[in-house]
Amino acid sequence: MLINKSMHHHSHLKLILPFAMRMLPKGRSPFFSGSLTKHPWSVGIVGMYFTCLLGTLFSSPMALAQGESGASDTRWRVQLTTQSPVTQSPVNQAPVTQAPTTQTSPDQTLADQSSPSQAPDATTAIASVATNYHRTTASVAWDPAKTALIVCDVWDSHHGLQAVRRVREVAPHLDRLAKAVRSRGGIIIHAPSDCIPFYAQHLASKRAQAVAISPETPQSIVPWCDQIESEVAIGYPVDQSDGGEDDDAVEHLQWAERLSGMGRDPKRPWVRQIETIEIDDQKDYISDSGKEIWNILKTNGIEHVLLSGVHTNMCVLGRPFGLRQLKRHGFDAVLVRDLTDTMYNPQRWPYVSHSSGTDRVIDHIERVVCPTTTSDQFLGGSPFRFSEDQRKHWVVMIGEDEYKTDTTLVRWTQEQLSKDFRISYVFAREATPNEFVGLEALETADAMLVSVRRRPLPAADLQRIQRFVASGKPVLGIRTASHAFSLRGKEPPDGLVAWPEFDAQVFGGNYTNHHGNDFITSVRVEPQTNHPLVAHDERGKFLFESKGSLYRVSPLRPGTSVLWTGSIPNEASEPIAWSFVRDDSGRSFYTSLGHESDFDNDAFCTLLLNASYWLTGSSQRATIEDVEHQQHMVRRGKGKQR
Repeated sequence: MLINKSMHHHSHLKLILPFAMRMLPKGRSPFFSGSLTKHPWSVGIVGMYFTCLLGTLFSSPMALAQGESGASDTRWRVQLTTQSPVTQSPVNQAPVTQAPTTQTSPDQTLADQSSPSQAPDATTAIASVATNYHRTTASVAWDPAKTALIVCDVWDSHHGLQAVRRVREVAPHLDRLAKAVRSRGGIIIHAPSDCIPFYAQHLASKRAQAVAISPETPQSIVPWCDQIESEVAIGYPVDQSDGGEDDDAVEHLQWAERLSGMGRDPKRPWVRQIETIEIDDQKDYISDSGKEIWNILKTNGIEHVLLSGVHTNMCVLGRPFGLRQLKRHGFDAVLVRDLTDTMYNPQRWPYVSHSSGTDRVIDHIERVVCPTTTSDQFLGGSPFRFSEDQRKHWVVMIGEDEYKTDTTLVRWTQEQLSKDFRISYVFAREATPNEFVGLEALETADAMLVSVRRRPLPAADLQRIQRFVASGKPVLGIRTASHAFSLRGKEPPDGLVAWPEFDAQVFGGNYTNHHGNDFITSVRVEPQTNHPLVAHDERGKFLFESKGSLYRVSPLRPGTSVLWTGSIPNEASEPIAWSFVRDDSGRSFYTSLGHESDFDNDAFCTLLLNASYWLTGSSQRATIEDVEHQQHMVRRGKGKQR
């Protein structure tokens, strides 16, 4: 039944039911035929009540899908997310090393500091700039009875204290998801690797062992899998070769002592699955065997397999029942991306926050392994988010052919912005450059960065951007963003809408043209600025020379505050970076810099980063030395599994 998944929809029934009951004849039950005969209008009241009840029960995210005829069926509607290359020509793609398949678990190997023979080198390199990707979501219909949920390695303990804390936080949500799938006829496979002896007498374990092993069972399902063919070309997204622990050093030692005091091995302290996740001994299965799980899925006619649990970049990907093996063997495998976590240490490449490291692994999976989804597709509400993940969400919109910001800006965001922020990229389609993929990300974004040149948009897309701006959220624009959605003296083609006032309304700008390309622009700090992003002793300071042409933008609108100016010989200087308070009270920041060579200048990269902090209300500030160090560390590093 769906009743237990629809309780949050029942508030309106509490209003309707008392009204309906008051309307019925007093002292008579509406279910007695006499009352219904005497008061035929009460039939309508009863009908209204049951219509509301049934409508409520089936209005949850697990509601019935609509067939082509409009009639309902019993399938789930699930939103699946994948990523595909914007272009088929990779940019600066680094060579990679084919990783061998091994049966060794990284959690075991790294915890036990095993010898190289037990943990073959699975190092892969990844370029600091790779192919850009469109991120798209499609709705599919699933038969619940042909759906399985595998709960991977959600152990009762771990050698990483932070890993333990995150598991305890996510486990109640995993339990809710398991109950939801089970209630609709799907199967649940609990896969707490290395813990099967604990469940030797459990009916769910015996049920798994009782499933007949088909002679068609592939032997290739048995070992651990470090890499599948589709991963070879793009490398690995993080360096987890240290085991991925991100504990405070003192707390880690205290935790090890605590585990020893409990009689557990501090390197491998797991004994069972965490108790928070209920195991139904009448329906569920317990197994960590690739063969057993393959046969469980086949015997039950399973077509769709949800993978949840930990850790995404290790066990969820590589176990014999993990995403890679399921994908290789023909199952429709899907990662539940909000109910998972990674083993990633921010002190390792690419030197981003733990949450951003998890995002990179999820991106990797969506691009070359399998689709992902979120738990709200089955539970309603919003996707789960770890309490430690307080990052602001930037949407970066790129669509211009002059300055190569699809390379330079993307690299800057990956090296600098992703350290402390969540990022969604929105790129124009190659074939239809006025169409941008992924603008729906603005619905959950905190800020927007624009690098677009003369691209009128479909009305719905432009309205989405206008709603975002009107909400008062921050906007950062570089270079051609001043004429992002307008054409010079032309009407937009049919089906497209221009926004010529974008510059004035959003940035307080007044772009009219630019000076010649043969002039070098001298960039200085505005002597009279009092902006909080400029130190007092920097006022009037010469910064660098830009190869980009100087934009004609004077005079700016009231409400702007100029930070930097640019000048060329024999011409008046022009504002080159400023902030603006919009009519909707939102903050904006714009710079006419953004030429390809500007991204090689640390002062410019630092300004962009600090503007991003300031726009989102953060007091954090980076120095030029911070930016130089981060860039150096990222560009010399690479992703490693072991």
